[in-house]
Amino acid sequence: MVHQVYLGLGTNLGNREGNLQKAIRLIGDRVGKVTRQSSFIETEPWGFQSDHRFLNAVILCETALTPREVLTVTQQIERDMGRKKKGVYHDRPIDIDILLYDDLTIDEPDLKIPHPLMQERDFVMLPLKEIM
Repeated sequence: MVHQVYLGLGTNLGNREGNLQKAIRLIGDRVGKVTRQSSFIETEPWGFQSDHRFLNAVILCETALTPREVLTVTQQIERDMGRKKKGVYHDRPIDIDILLYDDLTIDEPDLKIPHPLMQERDFVMLPLKEIM
């Protein structure tokens, strides 16, 4: 069965546009076909102070993976791209968040769908609205 998963992407270190493009390519290889992609938007850091602005995007992916498998794969992509810490706000080469997965609601300690803070974040909602 094919599922639709919306993923939020953000980067504020290194070649930000290149980081987003690489993450989208890896997601396409490991999660499933990327069928829609928002434009890239530049934003201020959210939840912490930094001199580095973010580049953000949202993509829609068709996947056969379960939500838990999507989480595992996207966290591995983050590590492969040089992300060291998870769960705290800090500068990072890539951040991948599961925003929506079909019409599922999941509330587990490490997996919450829909993403609980997405309504508060213009850097998520603007690109999400662009491709929905």
